[in-house]
Amino acid sequence: MDSKKGDLFALASIPLIMTLGNSMLIPILPQISRVLHISSFQVSMLITVYAVVAILLVPIAGYLSDKFGRKKIIIPSLIVAGAGGAVAGVASWFAEGMTVYWIIVAGRLLQGIGAAGAFPIVLPLVGDMFDDDEEVSHSLGIIETSNTFGKVLSPILGALLGAWIWYVPFLAIPVLCLVSLVLVIFMVKEPERKQKAKPLGEFLESVKQVFQEKGRWLYAIFAIGCICMFLLFGVLFYLSEQLESRHGLDGVVKGLVLAIPLAALCLAAYFTGKKIGNNKNLMKWCGVIGLVMSTGALFGIGFFNNIYFVIACLIVCGAGIGIVLPSSDALITEGIEKSLRGTITSIYGSMRFIGVSLGPPVISLLMKAGHMTLFFVISGVSLIAVVLLLTMVRPESGEDKEKEDVKKARRPIHQL
Repeated sequence: MDSKKGDLFALASIPLIMTLGNSMLIPILPQISRVLHISSFQVSMLITVYAVVAILLVPIAGYLSDKFGRKKIIIPSLIVAGAGGAVAGVASWFAEGMTVYWIIVAGRLLQGIGAAGAFPIVLPLVGDMFDDDEEVSHSLGIIETSNTFGKVLSPILGALLGAWIWYVPFLAIPVLCLVSLVLVIFMVKEPERKQKAKPLGEFLESVKQVFQEKGRWLYAIFAIGCICMFLLFGVLFYLSEQLESRHGLDGVVKGLVLAIPLAALCLAAYFTGKKIGNNKNLMKWCGVIGLVMSTGALFGIGFFNNIYFVIACLIVCGAGIGIVLPSSDALITEGIEKSLRGTITSIYGSMRFIGVSLGPPVISLLMKAGHMTLFFVISGVSLIAVVLLLTMVRPESGEDKEKEDVKKARRPIHQL
């Protein structure tokens, strides 16, 4: 693993920068709403449109990465994502009124196209780089920590840049993408592909077979990834709105407050990635613990609207999600053969993007129904994830699998 530190550092920059490019808009959404004279729902669509196009394109990017190689998809994707940020950033220079809004939407769509071929492809590439499952789990933990560290930085950086001029966070996106692009080009050495890509028909048949054999737990992990992102981006949107409208916090101060639950998420993801190793049973129960923490915290917020209590509960919720994400990443990456890993993990990435896209608009609508209704509904959604993980995912631990392999090796040939 020491020999691949440079590769891992470069790859970790992708989720960091992709997260900054999206999440640092959260603290400035109310500001954009005021400047462009648009509704809360309309401004939430700037998060949603980015995710929707990624949902559609991530599986395609995954298949292309399986066929042509990971770097050949990641590099142009970073370029496209940077171009999308630039379009959104310069919109107000060339247009006025609602035209600016629609140009920003177009830029966000372009950014979403780029994002589809960036972060989701990192997961299978990390899986390709290591043969040892424990190294894969630890490396995925680092990737997920980088992703969550981006979420910690994003409200602070977004608020800081937005305090200068509201569209500067958009202009920062091409700069960030350029940094990651240079790192990937010069530092990432993609492992040589030992198998030729399968023809499309044979490939689709293999994917179908994977879902027939492993669909039960795959669908559950897909749904859990979606729910975690829905909860995360939903509560961040809620907290951003409440801090500004009810408590008069904006700018960097609001960004610092938003970063508190995200810091808990980041730390939990890092330590979980180090702990789980190749023990799939431990991955499952870490996920269960994390989801129970999130469910309880969100349910508790429903009873009290005190801002200090809300933030304390969101710290617990963030830590819970931080435990779930690297566990889910490891389960799905290590459970799929390398030739299909890009496609299957990209579908998982699509489901996460669905959660991102649903979070802000659904929360903006639920906020109209009242505080208690909002948090009882989303805690119920979190509880669904607990049930799915408990009932649908039944992995073997690394030790159990090793013992089973030994038993098979000792059986007479006619019994195998």
